Amino acid sequence: MNTFWGAVDALNGALLSVPMLIALLAIGVLFTLWSGFCQWRSLTHGVALCAGKGIDTTHGEGALTHFQALTAALSGTVGLGAIAGMAIAVEFGGPGAVFWMWAVGIIGMALKSTEVTLSLLYRDTSEPGNPHGGSMYVLRNGLKDIHPSLAGIGKFVGGVFCVALLLFAVTGGNMFQTWTVADTTRVYLGVPSWISGLVIATLAGIVLIGGIKRIGMVTKTLVPFKCGVYVLIGLYVILQNADKLPEVFRSIFAGAFSGTEGVGAFVGGGMVTAFMFGMRRALFSSESGLGTAPIAHSAVKTPEPVTEGVVAGLEPFIDTIFVCTVTGLVILTTGVWNRGPTVNWAAEPAFIEAAPGQWQPATGLLPEAGKFAAGDPVFVVAQTSPAGAESSAGTVPRKLARIYGTVIDDEKGERIAWRPLTLDHAPILAERGIFTDYRGATLVAKSFDTVHPGLGGWLITIAVWVFALSTLITYGYYGEQAITYLGLGAHVTPFRWLWCAAAAIACFGFIKGSEELDSISTVGMGFMYLINLPLMVIMGKRAMDAYHDYFRRLKAGQIAR
Repeated sequence: MNTFWGAVDALNGALLSVPMLIALLAIGVLFTLWSGFCQWRSLTHGVALCAGKGIDTTHGEGALTHFQALTAALSGTVGLGAIAGMAIAVEFGGPGAVFWMWAVGIIGMALKSTEVTLSLLYRDTSEPGNPHGGSMYVLRNGLKDIHPSLAGIGKFVGGVFCVALLLFAVTGGNMFQTWTVADTTRVYLGVPSWISGLVIATLAGIVLIGGIKRIGMVTKTLVPFKCGVYVLIGLYVILQNADKLPEVFRSIFAGAFSGTEGVGAFVGGGMVTAFMFGMRRALFSSESGLGTAPIAHSAVKTPEPVTEGVVAGLEPFIDTIFVCTVTGLVILTTGVWNRGPTVNWAAEPAFIEAAPGQWQPATGLLPEAGKFAAGDPVFVVAQTSPAGAESSAGTVPRKLARIYGTVIDDEKGERIAWRPLTLDHAPILAERGIFTDYRGATLVAKSFDTVHPGLGGWLITIAVWVFALSTLITYGYYGEQAITYLGLGAHVTPFRWLWCAAAAIACFGFIKGSEELDSISTVGMGFMYLINLPLMVIMGKRAMDAYHDYFRRLKAGQIAR
């Protein structure tokens, strides 16, 4: 299994490397300037369109209103990436990750607006009440529009994109969601993970059967409710710690460019660490430039393709600048991200080799009874660099790492089963104690608990169920559109069964911790960016021509309001 996770991490490192992330930012800046700062248009004209006050769309093809299409897409976008994903970013990237998340949010508005405009320009409306769209149709129809000889290539690459989409949908849009629900529910309510998995898989299946119209009806109520309640309570927690905000914002900007030293549960990291975790988790949460949201937006009823592109720009703002920021500030202001140990060692344990190059604490005995329950995930913080050595960046005095374990209770008594750390020399204990591993959404819940004990348990448990269910529904629809493009439309029903089965299977112990959760949820993402970003550059002129032409005609009064 270690070999498997090593291969996954290596693949993610190649596909979502620093050059790839910088290229994504550069393309976002390109479309920001090319469109004349379309972010402002989304925040003004986009809001008007959602309110039904922009233009007359009653004579357009499609199935959903602008508001329904936005909420259907947000149902997939504002998922657990905004809670658990942001928690992972801060947990491993530090405060500086929040800054890079903001950068992705702002630039992502231009990316989202452009890719959705392209999708509307080249969607398949052969069924006027059930249009099909997404990057695969831009590839098939758009490249053919450039030159007929590219039709075959476009159709083939569109199929490759669909395979990558299915991979990301199953991992990030499905397993990430249900695992987080099951883990949070287990921690707070004591419900076995497999039961939560079966329940949420069943609920998602019931909605998916109704198709895009039922999804639109459910999400137009669910999305505003879930975002509104979560943000309001999050702001309450932040205001309770308002005196810490100046230092938190200082650490966000400082950590973004100089790194953050490890202390407590936080193992530290430099600028690159903050950049990678902030960018990757924000990309996973907002999906800007990924090519997923255009699938939902393509179902909108409008005669003007650009209108939905303008509306779509609101997605990264709502998800990243709004919801993710609340999550990040809650974690940072409450101090749970760099908390102290749950229990301290009476005497520092030595480290032994469980196997050559595999290090773990010499003892698995708990230093104090009653602090942990069987099944609790824990870790210790170890220094992996030689004593007194500095990191290669010269900004973090020492390199730290976590050694994870799980509390078990068998015939030998209550103890910790450690997962050894791979290292060519013995590590040094950096923090004199054992930490409870608050994974993903549980970290956010514990942050809420610091203000009112029990608040996080109920709020986050309810929130993760609602967020995960809405995302599971939307990504199930994305998956159906992918297999339809691949010519497997007759097998939609078996796909729904497999989709629900995957949701349940994720809760049967395959995923062990938040680092593995981060790895598995980003596998398909890299492949999709590898296809969609070059496509946006190639087809960008068509999107920008349509964009500027629309606003020219709107200003001239040539479009009915």
